[in-house]
Amino acid sequence: MTDTQTDTATPSAGPEAPVPTGGGSFGIGRIALAAAALIAVSAVGYKVYTDQKPAASAPAAPLNAQGQPASVDQVITALEARLRDNPDDAEGWRMLGWSYFETQRFAESATAMRRAIQLAPGNSEYHSMLGEALVMASKDEAISQDARTAFKRAVEIDPKDARARYFLAAAKDIDGKHAEAIEDWFALLAETPADAPYAKDIRDVIRNVGKERGIEVEKRLASAKFAPPNAGFRTDGAETATAGIPGPSRDQMAAAAALPQGQQDMMIQQMVEGLADRLKREPGDTDGWIMLLRSRMQLGETGKAQAALRDATAALKNKAADQRRVREAASALGVPGA
Repeated sequence: MTDTQTDTATPSAGPEAPVPTGGGSFGIGRIALAAAALIAVSAVGYKVYTDQKPAASAPAAPLNAQGQPASVDQVITALEARLRDNPDDAEGWRMLGWSYFETQRFAESATAMRRAIQLAPGNSEYHSMLGEALVMASKDEAISQDARTAFKRAVEIDPKDARARYFLAAAKDIDGKHAEAIEDWFALLAETPADAPYAKDIRDVIRNVGKERGIEVEKRLASAKFAPPNAGFRTDGAETATAGIPGPSRDQMAAAAALPQGQQDMMIQQMVEGLADRLKREPGDTDGWIMLLRSRMQLGETGKAQAALRDATAALKNKAADQRRVREAASALGVPGA
């Protein structure tokens, strides 16, 4: 796959300073963009941390023929084959876009994300992922108009999209609106959980840009407050999967207890199938999908749990936060590949 659009924005002029991650020198705009890559990576799930796994962007990791986690290249091959058979799978295109991004195939990532957006234009995550792929595909220090449009659309849908907000602030800095950019980063910092892995990156870019632009930021940084731990970083999907959804009613439990074991199993199976049928009629019920995932796993129906996860993410394709809840629930429940 190739991207048919080219970023043509003119590189911004400005003082140059070394960037520790790449060697050589870049303009201050590139400093912001280099930091942006780190922040966005941490903010929305381009890295898996040992203590917390944000599920907003990382695709499910399927197993290979040997039962081991598949490599990114294997994931790409499988996704490309899957999308040839089902080209209208928005979630599949998102996963392919993530996988291309992870292997630094940024133009192809952008192409995949454009396809996801065509299928699910109301998903903020798809727009911000497209914007970042366009930024990383570009050789310029500027942020192209296409990328800005994608980020703006993301925050129109979800004003709390951390990735889009960061890059839009970086665009302001590149445009010479340095004080406004720093204000926007401070606003983002105020909503950043203290334990979020990208918290330090935001502080660092504020400090570095403030120093380069002659704007005092140290006093404000010293007194800056973070959001409570995990606020805005993870949803309640994992908690809901294990505790937050009501089970059978007391009467249903009593009726089941009075039955022989075989009939109990049949009754439980009928209840689960009834839930699955209801979700076909009411696909927007996020808690219902999580309940179905939990039920399938409790029954040992891992294949059906995987199918339910695919159905849920497709049904919620225009609801990024709800998709995130379902993915986190699936991960907590041990759905294979989640």
